[in-house]
Amino acid sequence: MGSALAYWLTRLEPTASVVVIERDPSYATASSALSAASIRQQFTTPVNIRISQSSIEFLRASGELLAVDDSKPDIGLNEAGYLYLANDAPGLESLRQAHAIQTQHGAAVALLTAPELAARFPWLATGDVAAGSLGLRGEGWFDGYLLLTAFVRKARSQGARFMRGEVTGVEIRGRRAERIVLADGTRLLCGTLINAAGPWARAVARLAGVDLPVFARRRTVYVVACRTRMESCPLLIDPSGFWLRPEGRGFIAGLAPADDPDDAPLEPDYAAFESALWPALAARLPAFEAARLERAWAGYYEMNVFDHNGIVGLHPEIANLGFMNGFSGHGMQQGPAVGRGMAELILHGRFITLDLTALGFDRLAGKRPLRELNVIG
Repeated sequence: MGSALAYWLTRLEPTASVVVIERDPSYATASSALSAASIRQQFTTPVNIRISQSSIEFLRASGELLAVDDSKPDIGLNEAGYLYLANDAPGLESLRQAHAIQTQHGAAVALLTAPELAARFPWLATGDVAAGSLGLRGEGWFDGYLLLTAFVRKARSQGARFMRGEVTGVEIRGRRAERIVLADGTRLLCGTLINAAGPWARAVARLAGVDLPVFARRRTVYVVACRTRMESCPLLIDPSGFWLRPEGRGFIAGLAPADDPDDAPLEPDYAAFESALWPALAARLPAFEAARLERAWAGYYEMNVFDHNGIVGLHPEIANLGFMNGFSGHGMQQGPAVGRGMAELILHGRFITLDLTALGFDRLAGKRPLRELNVIG
């Protein structure tokens, strides 16, 4: 989010003075670097659908948009779609309701019966499936770390400054954030201060006296080898709670943990693979009975426990304090569009390209949740 904002600010206003404070420039524990890096339009809130439509257009053109000199990044965008399955009447009704919202807002999504799914994906066990919702275009996955570093490189080439440091204080005067204080004692004046701290956003917000309902929730990504080829495999969302998609010659997969504490150590939960994920994979994909776990890694969701939607915009009382937080697992795909929207808000005082008002901070204080029902894991 911070790098996307830096890119858009310096693109839309080349004279802008932009500084990104980065605690770890290696991004070793950054959610962007550890993300499964996928994009979908199968949301249940219109603003999220519109964001994804804007972001996929950016990703398709990212080689040109993020090129520096003659170097064009190739993020490996693969638009193979998402496939949501339902195996009971309530699940089927949820798919139908979501499908109505999605198609109303221009998403290319098909509702398929179990026989249609079996014909299209013969490697899929459909005996208990009521229906599936398949994204036909504008959904898939990409190289998230490459996109992150391409944003950083392009933003730097446009004049943004990336500074290593940890924010330990925010000085408020009246209705403005006047300065930030870094761990080494450096104090920087603020024109506009944007919190884009991902799973650490709550701690940064607290420095300004703001309570932000964003918590770091660990998710494990498992790298699985399977000798059976599964042609045209989309990103699969199973009713049991797991997700799976192709990655290189194998697959990556994950599932929502049974226990979900805040700030758990970033160590993979190998036990969950044996006890929960592998049996579920084998039940839905019979070839996975002979699958092999190769490795795993863990990253954080920046979970907005208020309504699972991003918090985007300025604080109602601290006029120059803004937020790009709480995207609850879909921040990587929303970065390009949200970065532009936030840049427009800073530069022009309003959203221009895409109206993100529905994601504003004021809904927290007013206790008006914007519920997103399609949250994966």
